Amino acid sequence: MIAALLAAVQLSVPAPRPALQDSIPQVTLAEALRMATDLDPNYVAALGQIANAEWGRRAAIAAFVIPSITLQGTYQKSSTPSFNVGTGAESRTFTVAQATASYELFAGGRRFADLAGTAASLTGAKAGEVQARYASALVTESAFYQVLSLKELVRVRRERLGRAEQQLAVARSRVIAGAAVQTDSLQLSLERTRAQVDLLIEESRLRVARYDLGSLIGQRGQVDAAPLNGARAPDLPMTLQEAVAEALDRGPSYRIARADEKAASAAFTARKTDYLPQVGLTATTSAFDERIFPDQTKRSTISIGVTLPIWDGGQREIALTQARVNRDVARAVREDLERSAWRDVTRAYEAYITSRAAEDLARGGLTVAQENYRVQAARYQEGATTILDLLEAQVSLTDAESGIVQARQATQLALAGLEAILGRRLFPGKE
Repeated sequence: MIAALLAAVQLSVPAPRPALQDSIPQVTLAEALRMATDLDPNYVAALGQIANAEWGRRAAIAAFVIPSITLQGTYQKSSTPSFNVGTGAESRTFTVAQATASYELFAGGRRFADLAGTAASLTGAKAGEVQARYASALVTESAFYQVLSLKELVRVRRERLGRAEQQLAVARSRVIAGAAVQTDSLQLSLERTRAQVDLLIEESRLRVARYDLGSLIGQRGQVDAAPLNGARAPDLPMTLQEAVAEALDRGPSYRIARADEKAASAAFTARKTDYLPQVGLTATTSAFDERIFPDQTKRSTISIGVTLPIWDGGQREIALTQARVNRDVARAVREDLERSAWRDVTRAYEAYITSRAAEDLARGGLTVAQENYRVQAARYQEGATTILDLLEAQVSLTDAESGIVQARQATQLALAGLEAILGRRLFPGKE
């Protein structure tokens, strides 16, 4: 009956799929980061914000020295003749060409406020580009490390299956020899079944992870991750206090918050100038005729105008209040972000330290689990231990191997998160 049950179990469990094909294209981490960043819509938008901010900066500087210039032309044909200023006679055709240049002599400091605002916007846009680049890198690294981790887990599951099949053969030999009960074979057959199921699950997850990595870098199919240096994760090149100080000084999120506050303050200052008189200089030259390019009569004027706003239905006050609220909100956001710097940097910093220590401990645990399994396997062959002790040793060895993989992935992700906060690479080689 037990032999029949074992045969039924073997038939009911599907055989593991063959090893994944080696024809899948492979990319390094640096290549994946470069390709994924170029395709990330958020990063493309961040580059566009820099271009917009640079043109805004140029316009604010040009406003100090270059007047606004407008060219205008008019061609008119009438059904009845009338007096034409250009020809001094009646005509049915009238043409006018006009050039107007205007310059703001006094605007209450609006141009200086606009200049400060555009400078802050440009600074924020550049910091936003860094933030978008490292945000894209964090997503790409997560997908890359996921592929590497699942490849290791597939290897671990295969080794578990190999050990289960090896011990099943030993158990059957001992059962035939009468040195063990038949339930030992049944227990090891169940262990092999579990190993086969776990292997199928990990291989499925690996295929999905490879498709995810391929999608991020612009490939339609699966993409494999090239192995990284297997050396132990290095020590961080800074203390926690230095990391917090650098984040506050150079971190893209904090630079963006400060730039937004400066831009909002400049906008509020610019709104205040609406209560001051505006003095402008305007020069106009015109030509009149009945031809397409008029030159018969030319006139030039120059004027200085003064505008003093008194009341515009409350629109000026509404705009000033909105600018004040925007400034206060931007200041509150910046202060809240700076207060949270210790928490955010400490979380990423300690995650790296803890994960690296966990990986070191997992390596020590793996050595113990390997030796324990070797001893239990030898003792089982000699009949000095039970099948339950052997199965427990097998499970402990698989858990120890999986623990190293998970700790290594957590270390890599923690480092990527800390680098995203600081806005720079702590170790060379990624980009």
